[in-house]
Amino acid sequence: MTNKDQSSSTKALDTQGSQEIRLPYFDYLLAALKDGNEAVAKSFGRHVHWGYWGQPQRAALTAEDFAQATEELSRQVCLAGHIQNNLSVLDVGCGFGGTIAHINENYQGMNLVGVNLDERQLTRAREIVRPISNNTIEFKQGNACTLPLPDASFDVVLAVECIFHFPDREQFFKEAFRVLKPGGYLALSDFVPKPVLLPFTKIKLPQTVSDGFYGKCNILCGVGDYRKLAVKTDFTIQTERDITVNTLPTYSYLRRLSQEYRVSSVFALIETATAEVLSRLRLLMYYIYGFQKPM
Repeated sequence: MTNKDQSSSTKALDTQGSQEIRLPYFDYLLAALKDGNEAVAKSFGRHVHWGYWGQPQRAALTAEDFAQATEELSRQVCLAGHIQNNLSVLDVGCGFGGTIAHINENYQGMNLVGVNLDERQLTRAREIVRPISNNTIEFKQGNACTLPLPDASFDVVLAVECIFHFPDREQFFKEAFRVLKPGGYLALSDFVPKPVLLPFTKIKLPQTVSDGFYGKCNILCGVGDYRKLAVKTDFTIQTERDITVNTLPTYSYLRRLSQEYRVSSVFALIETATAEVLSRLRLLMYYIYGFQKPM
């Protein structure tokens, strides 16, 4: 993608036109998919998140290997959500519908709803994810912090590698609590900084820099903060897994893909390299969490 492509990228609005969506990396992905880029389609045409390798030292770093690893990450989050047949599941920040597709293909009798602020992502999700096995699927445009859904309507709420884009984690937790049935689960994956890193994450940057390639990312929530947040919103932590080492091959694969795709964004290279260094130094961790609403 050229710099011209990036500068003319879509500045999507929600349906009320009230919130601008700045996600340059989705602009890149959508353009590459439109251009028929096979490597990007295999890597990010379904899931748009890091991969999980049970044996990271054996990662093959092919497009097929990475696609399988991203599928496995969704599966690991679903395990934290105690997903089984015949449940109602909400996937917030659903992207292209990859996690919904995973559940659709592995469970039956499911009521599946995906919510995303960016209608462009939902358009692709509706095109590529169709219900099977007596499941129902709906993709809705909406804000994670004001979910357009009724109280106590889901058994599980998921947020796979997206919560750092939400305006307010606490408000999202309150909304997840509201739409969950008693005893229901909230499961998510997130980049979690060590306390020593937190002061640096609070530095205010100009918008052109803070938006960068991955959009605005709030990585202010450490392990202790998540524990406090659970107490404050009446959730009980059931799962707290550090899977950083299992995600590290993602960075090697992204370097290979960026060379093949010739990503022109300096922000993409700098932000990904920074995340890799911090992750390998054990300063930026990758966690899977599972929270339960009281019965």
